[in-house]
Amino acid sequence: MNEFISRQRDAQSAYFVSSMPAGVTGHAGVGYRLAPEYAALNLAPSIRQDAIAYFVKYGISWHRHANHALSSQVNCLNYLMPLATRPTLLSKVVGKALGIAPPSMLEVEEGPGGQPWFVGFEWIGRANYLNEAGKSGKRTRGANCTSADAIVRFKPEHGGLNETVLIEWKYTERYGAPIPPSGNDTRQRRYENLVFAPDGPIRTDQSVILADFFWEPFYQLLRQQMLACRMQAAREDGADRVRVLHISPSGNLALHQVTAPKLRRFGSNAFDAFRNLLMQPDDFICRSLEDVFGDALLDKSEDAREWADYLRTRHTLLGSP
Repeated sequence: MNEFISRQRDAQSAYFVSSMPAGVTGHAGVGYRLAPEYAALNLAPSIRQDAIAYFVKYGISWHRHANHALSSQVNCLNYLMPLATRPTLLSKVVGKALGIAPPSMLEVEEGPGGQPWFVGFEWIGRANYLNEAGKSGKRTRGANCTSADAIVRFKPEHGGLNETVLIEWKYTERYGAPIPPSGNDTRQRRYENLVFAPDGPIRTDQSVILADFFWEPFYQLLRQQMLACRMQAAREDGADRVRVLHISPSGNLALHQVTAPKLRRFGSNAFDAFRNLLMQPDDFICRSLEDVFGDALLDKSEDAREWADYLRTRHTLLGSP
């Protein structure tokens, strides 16, 4: 058992026991699982109703383990959804993540009540950029197509280009085996003309092929970067630049393993290796959860208090080495 995962299981089991009504936790004998009918309790109280209504409004699919305390989808929602209506606080977080002055946040889409939201979730792009629509021509956010866990849009503080950032969120994930080969024909057909420059994000001078990426997390990283590349080419919603921001806890060292054998020559860290393969390395940013949110979680303002108190209470061990 990975030590980081083990600690998070223990911490989340203890949190559930201390904060949930009797009979709600311990599904299937596991302390960090809620009974499926109580999955909404896995969300921060401030977003429970809005999250459910938002997913219904846009036909978004919940991940299979929404009742699981270690769900990265739920973890992402708990950190970012409260900021969807707090652009000033969100701006500080985005600025910290990208190493820039807090930018002017731009609306992504309407929230469940019609109000402007400055964060979107399970974003697939406004067009079928990656040839992933089924026979019906439809795609579902969060299922069976490339979906960014979150999206933000902004303009730099002193003017300049409009930017979109796709956010990929990890919590306790770890990878090893290649993805199932049964779908390789479909993968080749969908993506082979979208991977390499000049129309794709990957360099053409490194003697790599699409199949070299068929190991997680590289396969997912590649699809996210292709989506960003195509969104930028289409100037989706007026974006002049589209980048990918990867966020994960610093304690999850296993996530950084280079799982793809033919990509190990590009670096000993999975995310450094991936950057080294990009035509524009700065189009991919990897940050720890603690670096991105640490300062914001110390914010004592009324606007931040409920959000910060919940996260500090629930994730006191997050990122421990």
